[in-house]
Amino acid sequence: MRYRVATIFMCLPIALLAASVGGSASGSDYHIYCSVTGQQAIVQLRLDSESGTLRSEHRIGTPGEPGALTVTDDGRFLYASMRSTGRLCSFAVDSASGQLSLLNAVDVGADPAHVSVAPGGRFLFSAYYVEGGVAVHRIERDGTLSQQALQWVPTEQRAHAIAADATGRYVFVPHTSPNRIYQFRFDADSGLLSAAEPAFLQRPENTGPRHLTWAPMAPVMFVDNEQGSSVTSYRMDDQGQLTALSTATSLPEDAAVRQNSNAEVLIHPRGRWLYVANRGHDSIALISVSEAGSRLKFEGAFATQQTPRSFSVTADGRWLLAAGQASGNLEVYRIDPDNGGLTSVGVARVGTQLWWVTTHPAE
Repeated sequence: MRYRVATIFMCLPIALLAASVGGSASGSDYHIYCSVTGQQAIVQLRLDSESGTLRSEHRIGTPGEPGALTVTDDGRFLYASMRSTGRLCSFAVDSASGQLSLLNAVDVGADPAHVSVAPGGRFLFSAYYVEGGVAVHRIERDGTLSQQALQWVPTEQRAHAIAADATGRYVFVPHTSPNRIYQFRFDADSGLLSAAEPAFLQRPENTGPRHLTWAPMAPVMFVDNEQGSSVTSYRMDDQGQLTALSTATSLPEDAAVRQNSNAEVLIHPRGRWLYVANRGHDSIALISVSEAGSRLKFEGAFATQQTPRSFSVTADGRWLLAAGQASGNLEVYRIDPDNGGLTSVGVARVGTQLWWVTTHPAE
C-alpha cells in the first residue's frame, strides 16, 4: 500500500491553544513535553486522546539548551540533557497537573545527545555526541541524579542514542560517524556496563546508525540510518549479539530532495509499523514490519514540519506528534488503526528550535 503525502491543516500560536483548539481534560489525556532549545525551556502541553486537540499547560526554564527527554515508567520524574552546558537535569512531575519542578542538575561530558532510564528505574543512561562515550548515573529514591557518574565508558564521537533491551541485560549505543553500534552487558544490581564481545557491530560506510527502538514482543531492534536514509532490523541472540535482518528505505523512489538524513525512529505499540523522520524530505516515513522483523517494507511518507528532529507515538497507538526543529511547530497526526497511515489534525506553534517531544499518559 502507498499513501499520498499528508496535508498540513492549521497553524496556531501556542498562546491561543487553550481557547482555540483545547479539549476538555479526561482520563485518556497525555502530557506532552517539548524541548525548546532557542528559549532554554521545556514546554508542557496536554493532548486529548479522543479528539487530538492540544492545550498549553506550562513552561519551565532550563539551565542550558535542553535536548533529549525521557519520563520514568511511573510518570513521576522526567530527565533531560542540556547539550549546550553539558549537564543532566532531573525534574519532578506533579501527579495531577503534569507540571515540572527542577530537582537537581549534574555536570557531565560535552554534548549529551540522548538519555534513557534503565529497566527498573534505578539508573539513567546517557550518550555523548562530542565527548564520545556513555555514562551511568544512579537515580535516587527522590528522583535526583547522583552528582557523580557511577561509570564513564569512552567509545567514539557521535554517540547518538543509548537504550537497554526489555530484559535490561544488554545496552546498545549507535554511533553515526564511525558507523558502529556499541554493545554492552549491564549489571542491574551494580549499575555497571561491561563491553560485549565483540564490543561493537560495524556497519557499512555512510550508513550512520542513529536512533533505536525495540519490537514490543520480540528480541528485535530497529535502527535508523542517518546517512543511509533507511532503517535496519536486528535480531538479538541470548548473548546480546546482533544480526542484521532487513533494511528498507525511508524515502519514496521519486523523492526530489538533494540531501536527506534520518532522525528519530519509533515502533507502533502493536509492532506492525515503524515511523522514521526524514530531515530534508521533511516527512515521516511509514515502514511495515512482518515476519518477526525479518521483512521491512517502505509503505509511504507523510509531509510534516520542517526539519523533523523528534516525534513521539502515544502509548495507546492512536496519535503521533512530530516536532519541527526549523519551524518551531508541533504537528498532531491521527494513526489509522488498520494500516498505520497518518492524518494531520492540527499544528501548534511551540517555540524556537523545537528539539524534542515526548509523551506520557496523564492521570
